[in-house]
Amino acid sequence: MPMTPNKHCLTLALALMSSVGSLHAAPVTEVALAQTAASSLPAPDAPADANLILPRLAQPIPARTDFVEMRGSALLKVPLRVSGEYRRPDASTLVREVRAPYAETTTIRSGAQPGQGEVSIARAGKPAKKFSLSRAPELVALQASFGALLGGDRAALEQHYRLSAEGTRRQWTITMTPKDDKVAARIREIVLLGRDDELRCIETRPARGNEQQRTLLSSAAREAAGIDDASRLAALCRGHGAAR
Repeated sequence: MPMTPNKHCLTLALALMSSVGSLHAAPVTEVALAQTAASSLPAPDAPADANLILPRLAQPIPARTDFVEMRGSALLKVPLRVSGEYRRPDASTLVREVRAPYAETTTIRSGAQPGQGEVSIARAGKPAKKFSLSRAPELVALQASFGALLGGDRAALEQHYRLSAEGTRRQWTITMTPKDDKVAARIREIVLLGRDDELRCIETRPARGNEQQRTLLSSAAREAAGIDDASRLAALCRGHGAAR
């Protein structure tokens, strides 16, 4: 099920955001980070605070994580379930490898300046399709803010989004509303959902229609193994476990 560059925009936008805070680095590094973070954590029932949550989502590279994505479309009778892996081999590269129900590898390489970079989409037995990030204006703004999110820099992130946090430190939601008109024309908001210091799910909501895209990450993706019911996956995304 190949997609054109324009149709790929929301998927790639999601890819940029979904690697944050859920990619698994070397175990020793994770343990060290967890021990450092634990000493200054507020109470689990304390109100969610983006200033506290965002810095804890950053992960060192190289890193990787499984994902399960539910993609709605007016052309589909039921949402499409897509699974695979995200990899971040270096600071300027993100790889999104779809393994089921088809095989496709998307590689996003950012340039030295915002708006620079290239996207490559490869499918087995076919030449890779490549296009510049400048062909996808919504990705340009996302690319510029990507480093800020990875670095936990709320001030830099707020140059591109309005942020609001809900819930508690144990189970939280951060809503990111684009400020850039070109981005807002396609993406109404990006919602990050997590528990403690883990980003478990991202919902990308389009500016028009109800065909939102939901991606489960890290432990939520592992819990989603073998589940293809949209309501059960939504429950996992929202942090309540699989619906029965």
